[in-house]
Amino acid sequence: MTEKAAQHTQGEPAGVTKAKALELARLVEYAPGAIVSRTIVDGDSGTVTLFAFDAGQGLSEHSTPFDALVQILEGQAELTIGGKPTPARAGEIVIMPADVPHAVKAAGRFKMLLTMLRSRGKRECEV
Repeated sequence: MTEKAAQHTQGEPAGVTKAKALELARLVEYAPGAIVSRTIVDGDSGTVTLFAFDAGQGLSEHSTPFDALVQILEGQAELTIGGKPTPARAGEIVIMPADVPHAVKAAGRFKMLLTMLRSRGKRECEV
């Protein structure tokens, strides 16, 4: 992952209740020199995970067999997808395509929601 191991909250997170509106950015907190992650949903069709990156932290280049949607909640992320820099800031989303190497870097602290879609069906996304 990165120089510092990510901290995980296992099982159904405390304070996350179904059928209730929740403020995403408040469900995960920053930790000095670390990446904190919190799984919100973990099912057969995919996962939804919150991340809080401290400045200078990152995820090294890797790929996944499924599309992943990144939604920036606070700050700005430095994403690299297929070798191409793809910056994203609060309020923006980026779809990282399946089987394409990608990396995440935090110049400053930021929070993101990662939705991993476990399907290989045909997809098209144009906005």
